Amino acid sequence: QVQLVESGGGTVQAGGSLRLSCTASIPINNFNTDFMAWYRQAPGKQRELLATMTVRGHTTYTDVVKGRFTISRDDSKRTLYLDMKALRPEETADYYCNTHHSGTDYWGQGTQVTVSL
Repeated sequence: QVQLVESGGGTVQAGGSLRLSCTASIPINNFNTDFMAWYRQAPGKQRELLATMTVRGHTTYTDVVKGRFTISRDDSKRTLYLDMKALRPEETADYYCNTHHSGTDYWGQGTQVTVSL
């Protein structure tokens, strides 16, 4: 069983920045962990993949956030980060951390991000 706890959400003006954190209950540089990822879900919409990072540090981004969002991690703190800049009002959503570990998907409880005009 893996627990993920997100934090760092809040309200920010359009064009602003936020850093989200996701702390795991296990080491995140564990090779039983295929990848870690950030998703978001806006009201009335499907959950959307934003960025992934493999245990070896390879990263991918969906086009809509490429160049504005950065996924990173601190293995000593068992924490995954998502640095977001140039935020847009349409990016108001609940943001979730995800990991695929030993064949099972785990999710955090989410952290809410509101981008105001």
